[in-house]
Amino acid sequence: MKIVRRPRLRDLLLPASIIVSFLASSSAPTPLYAAYADRWHFSPITTTAVFGVYAITVLAALLVLGRASDHLGRKPVLLGALGLQVAAMVAFGEADGTAALFGGRIMQGIATGSALGTLGAMMLDVDRERGTRANAVAPGLGSGTGALFSGLIVQYLPAPTLLVYAVFIGIFAVQALGVALLPRGAGRRPGLRTALVPELVVPRRLRRAFLTVAPVLFAVWSLGGFYGSLAPGLARQLSGSNSAVLGALGLFVLTAVSSTTVVVFARMAAKTVMFLGIALLVLGSLCTLAAVEASSITGFFAGTFVSGIGFGAGFQGGMRTVVPLAAEPERPGVLSSIYVLCYLGMGLPAIGAGFLVVYGGGLLNATRDYSLFVITFAVATLIMLLHGIGTRRSAEPPREPRCAPSAKL
Repeated sequence: MKIVRRPRLRDLLLPASIIVSFLASSSAPTPLYAAYADRWHFSPITTTAVFGVYAITVLAALLVLGRASDHLGRKPVLLGALGLQVAAMVAFGEADGTAALFGGRIMQGIATGSALGTLGAMMLDVDRERGTRANAVAPGLGSGTGALFSGLIVQYLPAPTLLVYAVFIGIFAVQALGVALLPRGAGRRPGLRTALVPELVVPRRLRRAFLTVAPVLFAVWSLGGFYGSLAPGLARQLSGSNSAVLGALGLFVLTAVSSTTVVVFARMAAKTVMFLGIALLVLGSLCTLAAVEASSITGFFAGTFVSGIGFGAGFQGGMRTVVPLAAEPERPGVLSSIYVLCYLGMGLPAIGAGFLVVYGGGLLNATRDYSLFVITFAVATLIMLLHGIGTRRSAEPPREPRCAPSAKL
């Protein structure tokens, strides 16, 4: 009699830790942007462009490389991504101008985009419920801790532009060893060239649910893009302080609260979580608007806290509305499609905000416009939910996954 090993929680730790470290390294430059801007004399447009090029590169890598692990195997893809992250850290550490920053961000984006779908699918293979939760928690946890960790080093330790990246090189080396020790998976499969052709594939029965949650996923990640690029400058302007820790604290509060929210609301119905997330996104954005009008750093962090709950609830509700309904062969494609949408939300509005800072009246006016943008997308999701464009029973995973029709978005 064949004994089937039950999935263990520790089997989630390696893929989850890689997502955390990848996202942490992506936010590590956030507290350093002010130092880079002073050193190389660039404007907020360059700051948001350096931030945004990472998101756009992740998106491109998801489209082109998101299914590569199905043909090359998971271990080679993950080892390649970890090696590219090490190269990105070296580029940042040796940077002598903005070209190196752009190069490092592009390498980070390729590494992250090529690995996200694979890592998410690995966690879902271990446990569908816990894996879905981990997919919602890990990105925010990584982004927040990376920014705060970097801020603390910038504030209190010597040579921050070298030390931050040296620490991540060590972390990636340990994780590469963990990946190398994983059991050998399936061998190479034919069809790699076809798999590299960019396409977004969402099963037809999930398309309605995906489109319903798309606006709120775009909104919450656009909020993350703002906190990763311009919010540090806003916090310093509202407080009158140049503290790197204070500048990084906004992103940390947003992501730490959002990750906690995912855990706290894990047993709540997905649609209820969605409604709660939408309401709190709107409330948090209104708090931010009020803080800008009152020039209140306390109000800014209060709005950040409320927005963090909205971020966690909105992202979790969106993930839980779509991902658990995907059959096993469909999961990498569905996850890649969700992350493409999220990274579009993180990158494009942030780049636009940089232009608003320079040409639209400054950072405070850009923050007002950004808050109204997030409110608009949250309300759009609310309207769609109220019109009943949610999931149906036909969205349940089919018994014969290989026969499931799919549609390209």
